[in-house]
Amino acid sequence: MFSYLDHLECTQCGKTYPHTELQKTSPCCDKVLFARYDLPRLRRDLDRSVFASRPDNMWRFSELLPVLQPEYVLTLGEGGTPLLKAGNLAKKLGLRSLFIKEEGLNPTGTFKARGIAAAVSKAQELGVTGFTMPSAGNAAGAAATYCARAGLPVKVFMPKDAPLSNQKESVMAGSELNLVDGLIGDAGRIAVAVAEEQHLFDLSTLKEPYRAEGKKTMGLEIALQLGWKMPDAIIYPTGGGTGIIGMYKAFQELLQLGWIEGRQPKFIAVQPEGCQPIVRAFQEGKETSQAWANATTLADGLRVPHPFADYLILDAIRKTGGTALAVDDPSMVDAMYEIAASEGIIACPEGAATLVGLKRLLVDGFLSPDETIVLLNTGSGYKYLDLIQVSARNTA
Repeated sequence: MFSYLDHLECTQCGKTYPHTELQKTSPCCDKVLFARYDLPRLRRDLDRSVFASRPDNMWRFSELLPVLQPEYVLTLGEGGTPLLKAGNLAKKLGLRSLFIKEEGLNPTGTFKARGIAAAVSKAQELGVTGFTMPSAGNAAGAAATYCARAGLPVKVFMPKDAPLSNQKESVMAGSELNLVDGLIGDAGRIAVAVAEEQHLFDLSTLKEPYRAEGKKTMGLEIALQLGWKMPDAIIYPTGGGTGIIGMYKAFQELLQLGWIEGRQPKFIAVQPEGCQPIVRAFQEGKETSQAWANATTLADGLRVPHPFADYLILDAIRKTGGTALAVDDPSMVDAMYEIAASEGIIACPEGAATLVGLKRLLVDGFLSPDETIVLLNTGSGYKYLDLIQVSARNTA
């Protein structure tokens, strides 16, 4: 059997829905729907050892992904990214075990490829013939390429100041690019309206059940790459937060399957000072966030003033004993240089923000030197070369 998908479940009230029908948010509560799998049967049928011998991409975990028939899988080789030991940074910071999950090696250069591959594949299996996608940039580029792979049209909606690299890759892959005067929330409202008017399927973050399933595979891979163990902490740059939600779900499923044991890693959300709704909600002890006014940051992927699934992000952070903190834009750029010079990894500013957060958490004593820590670099710094000033750093 290719997938053990069993049903969909409302993350608010637990009501279930059939996975054989096209779903967006839960009809009962208008909240995120989670894909649920027949884990007892999967545990009886399969041993975790089979995954090591499969092709090194995210579809090696097909039993825990939502596509039922393999012919509907759209792939450009997403997933299977390395978990790189960051020995030089670890030595500099006095750490025993530091890793960087290098998502910049995905198709289109970011982790967005995982979620979009899963969502578009499943939507195609359910008969969808066209899409809309609101995005701060990278998700739109991924949607354009995977819809091109599927031979299906997509209308992408981005803030007009989204990175030119994302605009260009969207156009290059044949999507209809629409630039919006506003932020990601404004793009989302327009995308939803167009989807309803033109009978298209909207791929907004966590407003359909399956992008989270693609992102979940980061957690599945981390466990496999660590020898079926979990790290002590995962530091994640948080915009829409699908990565935290997906990885938390991945570890839950692996624990239920009995394929790993122990407690979940502490999930740590890093946001920019100019847009930190999750940080503020966490610090105030609230279960949901309020929209961040006048959101600004050079890390476009983190400019999400009001994440739709804020309640799930905050729940994962609190249940794992994690935390949330904000860092400033200049320190992110400095960290891009530091990661590249120390480890040879060209990180995006969002990914570099995790190093800034790590340093502060070590100083504060929240993290200890003997813990196994994973930083998530969510994308390639090659998409942000405009942030790198040669003259300012040239020491020749």
